[in-house]
Amino acid sequence: MLNREKVLLGLLAPIVVAGCATTPYTGPVQITRFHDEAAIAQIGQGTIFIESATGQEEQSLELAPYKSAIARELTRLGYQEASRDAAKYVAQVRLGRYASTTDGGRRGPVNVGVGGSTGSYGSGVGVGVRINLGGGKSRKRIGTDLGVMIREKETGKTLWEGRANLEVSPGSQLESANANARAISEALFRGFPGGNGETVEVRVSE
Repeated sequence: MLNREKVLLGLLAPIVVAGCATTPYTGPVQITRFHDEAAIAQIGQGTIFIESATGQEEQSLELAPYKSAIARELTRLGYQEASRDAAKYVAQVRLGRYASTTDGGRRGPVNVGVGGSTGSYGSGVGVGVRINLGGGKSRKRIGTDLGVMIREKETGKTLWEGRANLEVSPGSQLESANANARAISEALFRGFPGGNGETVEVRVSE
């Protein structure tokens, strides 16, 4: 009887190991946010228009699910979405999708170009965060860099800026644009407006 149990355990072990090896990876969303302390009373209210950031106008199809997800979050926070002519504020969206590996290698854009370098508050440049996940054998990751800047339409003054980065493995449900947009946008606006200049990690699930 004992030998039979050992045989069964020996047969099951490779199955368990194989199952663990194929579990999709979903990383935490790394978030950095900035806001104008003097304009904090303005944040989270008024009419707003969501638009592509300068240089990303041609990526309208790739940006569409992210702009929709951002619009839902801003509405939930108290903004009222309006046409550009009627809006007091604009939310400019920048997106980068890329392939990388766990040993730190980055293989270039996926669907749309990488958002640019990290920059500073109000700079207008995109997000270029790379996460080195480390550990043994190199594995592929699909990464998303999302940047949002809320500005006064008339003056162009930046009131709030948020950057988010998420990496998942191929096969993760969050690899698809709609699910990815929902997860990263919800994380970016959680606890809005967030600590000024503070970087945090938000866990997301499929």
